[in-house]
Amino acid sequence: MTLQKAIGLTLVLALGPGLSACSRSAGPASTSRPPAGSAASGEINDDVYRAQSKKSSIFDVFGPNKAENTVQVNRYLWAAALDVLNFLPVESVDPFTGVIVTGYGTPPGGGRAYRATVHIKDPSLTARSLNLSLQTRSGPVSAATTRAVEDAILARARQLRVTDENL
Repeated sequence: MTLQKAIGLTLVLALGPGLSACSRSAGPASTSRPPAGSAASGEINDDVYRAQSKKSSIFDVFGPNKAENTVQVNRYLWAAALDVLNFLPVESVDPFTGVIVTGYGTPPGGGRAYRATVHIKDPSLTARSLNLSLQTRSGPVSAATTRAVEDAILARARQLRVTDENL
């Protein structure tokens, strides 16, 4: 159970009986429509009425998050990024937004520790789909180093795709 769902359940159980007694009137909530012949019964007011009459409840907390931004991620770029940067410890991975965040790690044969953030923002296997940010403990790395790692990821992704097509 996620924290959001646990909080929602606690609120329902704690506030439910108290809120059921709170009411402005003894009857149901007023959702009356203007008379059909009046000037206020136009299409615009019908849209307002429909928007206001949509029911929402405390149970909406348990439903899916409609504000979630999902991105289709190229699977070859995703696998290639994890493969090329396998010497870095993975801190967080979010395949729905296309973000991989790693911790500091030293490449084989290197003496400097690096940290990477990879953002795959498009389903196509192109360079514009890949955004890489490399950092050392003393700050960002040179653009040439970042470009070399991006090229290695793109080359590995193409290899994975060719291998997949040959099967």
